[in-house]
Amino acid sequence: MKITILAVGKIKEKWMRAGIQEYVKRLTPFSKWEELEQNEVKMPDNCSPVMKEKILMEEGESLLKHIRDEDYLILLDLKGKEMTSEEFAGCLNDKMLTGTNHFYFMIGGPCGNGENIRKRANLRISFGKMTLTHQMARLILSEQIYRAMKIIHNQHYLPQLLESH
Repeated sequence: MKITILAVGKIKEKWMRAGIQEYVKRLTPFSKWEELEQNEVKMPDNCSPVMKEKILMEEGESLLKHIRDEDYLILLDLKGKEMTSEEFAGCLNDKMLTGTNHFYFMIGGPCGNGENIRKRANLRISFGKMTLTHQMARLILSEQIYRAMKIIHNQHYLPQLLESH
């Protein structure tokens, strides 16, 4: 199985990169991991809704070019479906059983996602009603994907504290 994270913005904090890399390392027995990042487009201060959507559409297009029509795209979106970890694992497992072996996860920038991405997504999920930074969402996503793989493979999940580096 392969997982590709498509993200607007880079992870700047060293501790956050270390946390993501720890989960990527733990995922090695289950899947390959790839991250494709692009710089976020800075929104003008008094940006109109039309201009904002245009910028979000442009951000989306540059990420969507990595995905073929037959690829499975999961979008992290505030308006997405809320799931338990078990439901998320079940969703991934169901798709794997029907032949999906490459999952794309897309995380928009600080201003959200364009309508083009929402329409293209096969599944839209939310981590809840609270707003997270797009960087924090990537850390939580990496942990939830790892947790899902442990659930799918009937392995006990016991989160261990990350070692200090």
